[in-house]
Amino acid sequence: MVDISVISSVLRKFLSAPRNPGYLKKPEYAHLIERNQELYLSSAWYKFHWSYKRMQAYFDSMMEGRKYFVCGLPYQLAIKENLLDRNQIEDEMAESDFNRIEFSIEMECLFYGESEKAYYNFEELHRNRKIPRPLYPPNTYDLLRDKKFKPDTKKKDEIRILSCDIAAMAGNRNDASIFTVARLIPTANGYTREISYMESLEGGHTQAQAVRIRQMYDDFDIDYIVLDTMGVGLGVYDQLVVPLLDDERGTEYEPISCINDEKMAIRCTYSDAEKVIYSIKGNAQLNSEAAISLKDGLQRGKVRLLVPDNEGRDFLRKIKGFDKLPPEVQAEMELPYAQTTLLINEMINLEGERNSDSGLIKLKEQRSARKDRFSSTMYFNYIANQLEREMLRGKQEDMSDYMFFMQSGF
Repeated sequence: MVDISVISSVLRKFLSAPRNPGYLKKPEYAHLIERNQELYLSSAWYKFHWSYKRMQAYFDSMMEGRKYFVCGLPYQLAIKENLLDRNQIEDEMAESDFNRIEFSIEMECLFYGESEKAYYNFEELHRNRKIPRPLYPPNTYDLLRDKKFKPDTKKKDEIRILSCDIAAMAGNRNDASIFTVARLIPTANGYTREISYMESLEGGHTQAQAVRIRQMYDDFDIDYIVLDTMGVGLGVYDQLVVPLLDDERGTEYEPISCINDEKMAIRCTYSDAEKVIYSIKGNAQLNSEAAISLKDGLQRGKVRLLVPDNEGRDFLRKIKGFDKLPPEVQAEMELPYAQTTLLINEMINLEGERNSDSGLIKLKEQRSARKDRFSSTMYFNYIANQLEREMLRGKQEDMSDYMFFMQSGF
């Protein structure tokens, strides 16, 4: 979308004087002078954007009988004129990963905005889309010749988290397993949380999902895994706490265990298993705290997301050799940006209700909407808060020790 300042300060300046062809100098044609016109042709977008307010203003002017005109040409018109196949649209709408919001914007000419009850604000989320490049699995970097395009090494004291929301079955259009890679970058006041990669898997066997978790654990140099162990997530956990064979990579992974729940840790019978799994068992209290803390992190700019899809594509096109990659590989590299957009769409579809008795916040998705990306993000941020408190506590203890030695004359 073009910035409004470019239109106001640059493009509109070209409207300074109308065309003045020679025939207008003849008295009989002098009345045919034509005023300059502005034409805007675009898809719809989100209601927070200046284009929505401009469209409303032009519509009001049109209804007042002034020389303005606004219209939308939705997909139904293209079907009527045989420019678009109806069956194709119906098939697209039936796909498991169909994005209702994106379809409304692109195909129905409908501007989209969160409901009055929406707990998360689109503008707030959009403002935090600041990360230009995702983290990618190692084999992605081997595809390109650009020496500048290489994996981001860990910063000093950086922590990486893999947060997993597990789906029960493949093919359920309201349920998918989501694997989110987040970086915790230390600052003076805690951690900046960067959601740097996300991928989805439409359900599947618990062993297959556990293998994918272990692959990503190695690929992204992960420190901790956050796993919702209620329901089907427990089956994936039980696969992770025993030796796990990866036929695709020809390797066997060592068992890993739970770090924050002794009852869950007991399920691992290997005493030397590394404790790296944070088990999440969601309840009303935990979910309320997690939802509130995520909102707070967004408001304070502590949770950062990948830039919008169009900016991401522009970034990738600047990488040497990207335009020579097969289209399916290019699309795969663009997916993390699209996943971030889907995450935002999930979040602005969540309505928040406060229980008058307990004071707890309960989030509810609209009918047929998903919230698996949101759950993965919310739980990672919840654990990030715990790690942040531990880090700040350690800093305070170090400072107390320093002050003690200074006062003691050491």
